[in-house]
Amino acid sequence: MTPTPTPTPTPTTPSPTTEHTHTVPLRIYSHSSILYWWPVWFVGFILTAVTYMYGTPHQLEPGGHPRELIHPSSNLGVVYFAVIFMVILITNLSVRGLASVIVILSGAFLTLALAYLGWWDAIFSWFGDLSIHMTLGGYFWFSTLLFVAWVVIVFGVDRVSYWEVTPGQLTRQSLLGAGSQSYNTQGMAMQKHREDLFRHWLLGFGSGDLVISTSGAIAKQINMPNVAFVGSKVDEVQRLISTIPDSDDL
Repeated sequence: MTPTPTPTPTPTTPSPTTEHTHTVPLRIYSHSSILYWWPVWFVGFILTAVTYMYGTPHQLEPGGHPRELIHPSSNLGVVYFAVIFMVILITNLSVRGLASVIVILSGAFLTLALAYLGWWDAIFSWFGDLSIHMTLGGYFWFSTLLFVAWVVIVFGVDRVSYWEVTPGQLTRQSLLGAGSQSYNTQGMAMQKHREDLFRHWLLGFGSGDLVISTSGAIAKQINMPNVAFVGSKVDEVQRLISTIPDSDDL
């Protein structure tokens, strides 16, 4: 008797199943302009260390002890004032044109080149020796106060209210218990503005302004300035608003 061959099982494709996943909400924080002021306290702390190590004691009060440390070179003061001036200029003006970029880069290069060559003292002598010097306490306290304000505002005050994105919904949240606003993401349009080379790329590490336009009965344009890492935020927002919410997320 010939044995009956065992039939080979035919592979089957599993039928698709609905997988319920709980999506972690995305929080978008809009920061104030102080986000871009980190170079001032960062450079200030460096100049504080340089003045502490190489500064010479001066007697600023008659009959007092020579306890105030001042660096003998005016290069430190010039560099610090140049950093402050550049940050003020960049955070208040939009630098989008190539000509503006060239002017700012040329000014920064000229400031550092003259400091490296030690020519600032000679230049100040043309204006009655109006050189720029700061004491150790000047660098330290200004940089410390700015650093504390930067940390409190960026990681505290700016996070009191935020936008939360979930599948199918955009909601304004507040930690102070204020009323929230919700918008349906169907038909929502989103724009990313990051053309300012110095403010968004150099000082903001890839920050940018986010503009979201809602649709429906209550159409509104939502402006979110100074969003950190706006590129990755936009990708995640697009993924969430295109996701159909599960019943558990509603």
